[in-house]
Amino acid sequence: MPNVLLLCPQERDRALISAAGLDDAYCVRYAGADLDSVTDFDPGAFLDEWTTVRADAVVGTKDRSALLASLLAERLGLPGPKPDAVINCQHKGRSRLLHREVAPAATPLFAAVHGGDDPPPACPPPWFAKPIVGRLSQGARRVDEPAQLRELADPSGYSAAWGRIAELAGVPRAAVNGFLVEELARGAEVTLEGYVYEGRVTVIGITDSIMYSGTNSFERFEYPSALGVERQEELADVARRVVRALGFDGGFFNMEFVVPAEGPATLIEVNGRIASQFAPMMQAVHGRSTYDALLALACGTDPEWRAGRADGVAVSYVLRAFTDAFVELVPEPASGVEILVRPGLRLSEQGTNDVESYRVAIVYGAGETGAEALERCRARLGRLRFQLASALVA
Repeated sequence: MPNVLLLCPQERDRALISAAGLDDAYCVRYAGADLDSVTDFDPGAFLDEWTTVRADAVVGTKDRSALLASLLAERLGLPGPKPDAVINCQHKGRSRLLHREVAPAATPLFAAVHGGDDPPPACPPPWFAKPIVGRLSQGARRVDEPAQLRELADPSGYSAAWGRIAELAGVPRAAVNGFLVEELARGAEVTLEGYVYEGRVTVIGITDSIMYSGTNSFERFEYPSALGVERQEELADVARRVVRALGFDGGFFNMEFVVPAEGPATLIEVNGRIASQFAPMMQAVHGRSTYDALLALACGTDPEWRAGRADGVAVSYVLRAFTDAFVELVPEPASGVEILVRPGLRLSEQGTNDVESYRVAIVYGAGETGAEALERCRARLGRLRFQLASALVA
């Protein structure tokens, strides 16, 4: 039975690996704590500690843990993407330059902005700005006029924490500062997920992203996508070219696109890791968890993913609050439900959130149609009992 080190696990990792029955096929050892739950982390000492442990594979499912996994795998001579390739995905400035070389039609006009005096993109506003290194839309926002560039800030501290890890791969700490400012893409947002094995890209599927009305906050994700076959092949072609340019191999990736009614799709982000939130949807529709493919790939084996025809539709629904509140009571954990907050703290004091809202919970549902899957999610949400002081939960 292969020994797999899963670095800095999130609660979702444990739950979904168990739900997929993978504990019977792999000896999974969870190394360290979820980095979103710790404030003091020494990446060098962490890697030194786990270098002495026998393992056949090493993997991480969030951005920082995926980068740590690539560094540890390189030290141990194990399969996996190279650290430089993971950084090429996660550092948005470096990534954009590579996208432009091989997929210019899919790459928005952009500029790296480190202060109010730096020039914006060579296109009129509105623009979209996000930290050069970031996650889950933290610090990302629309910019309607040049004066707003001076107001850009990301108080989360995430970029500095990422920089301490990336420094071990030779990235200067100064390189993680600033914002990527790019022309605002308009259209339907989707995510293509896949993996690379020995240079060959396998597309697992494309998921639609639906925002809360009038916001840039994700309400839900629906799989499979409603995009037509030609559009899906367009995105897959971009993915194959971009993955090669990034030098990425031996790992999972996901790419976020904005698809207009007419004209080429715009690639807005590449993540060099599994889209773990989508794993239950894949299992519901295809009967196989992407964690199964992830662990096989980490062991150097071709996962041989064969999606086939989708059996129904699955939804991952994100319950959010749009004003801050004190969390007084949360429901008990349950299968198919992720509780993202805990009592005794304000929403703003916990979790990973965008600039408009606070994530409260995620629920999953499946059905023969998207409407049926969504109704099941909303019915489950209606049974959850949260008590938040001074906030409305949408």
